Amino acid sequence: MSEEPAIRCRSLSHSFGRLKALDGLDLEIRRGELYGLVGPDGAGKTTTMRLLTAILKPGSGEAWVAGYSVSGQPERVKEKIGYMSQRFGLYEDLTVIENIHFYADLFEVLNSARPARIERLLGFSNLTPFQDRLAGNLSGGMKQKLGLACALIHTPEVLFLDEPTNGVDPVSRRDFWKILYDLLKEKITIFLSTAYLDEAERCGRIGLMHRGRLLLEDRPDRVRRSLNIRMIEIRPDDIRRAAGILRTAEGITAMSVYGDRIHLGFEKTAAAEPVFRLLETAGITVGTRREIVPSLEDVFISMVER
Repeated sequence: MSEEPAIRCRSLSHSFGRLKALDGLDLEIRRGELYGLVGPDGAGKTTTMRLLTAILKPGSGEAWVAGYSVSGQPERVKEKIGYMSQRFGLYEDLTVIENIHFYADLFEVLNSARPARIERLLGFSNLTPFQDRLAGNLSGGMKQKLGLACALIHTPEVLFLDEPTNGVDPVSRRDFWKILYDLLKEKITIFLSTAYLDEAERCGRIGLMHRGRLLLEDRPDRVRRSLNIRMIEIRPDDIRRAAGILRTAEGITAMSVYGDRIHLGFEKTAAAEPVFRLLETAGITVGTRREIVPSLEDVFISMVER
């Protein structure tokens, strides 16, 4: 008999007035898995989080978290989860340690269990030297780590993180991910949303979301290879003019601009030379060109354009 999923959704939907924020989501996330929900602003990621954490009631469909129904047993769900929202939700006029104790009170953590848990949370988040500092005086990265410590004080089975590193500097992002990997070793299920496609590469599985629908889900390496096209990267000397010409060129199935580079997608059997001649005719020099594996962003843009 297979183990019950940590998170399961069946035809989960929700609307805000006429806006369909989530449209028939089917999803299963295994216990101990790190799953990333990827998409731009307005894709439905936060709505999904709020439904699964029993903050919102589904318009239709159903979901189960840690074996409990988000519609029928919302309080049981909340006992089993930790949740970090996009915005810093802690009390800025309380110190680091006071915030942690406050959340321990909310979740009725026994006083006898607190010292060891708090020492460990402060330790792995590197907040021990700052435990007496006001939360409002912390850097963005330290605030995120404090939010994570508060979400973990009651030892949840499932951890929900809504764009946890949004606006955080690269060093703090790296430290944050190290903490998440340590949590995975303890079999905590982690469900996070992100708009950073480079972060999605770190997840065990990802789901690409657009306008309330799940377009595709799999391991990041399989998602990249699911785009059944040739991808060629070029570096033209006039990126703006080149992009303008290529947007209307025949034979290109996908195009993305990355700084001084352009990624061009072609059907497997299609010739790329006519496209390059088009640029040469316009007086644009292509410095380098090479065939590459499509990035997650290439896959996502291609699917949205289709």
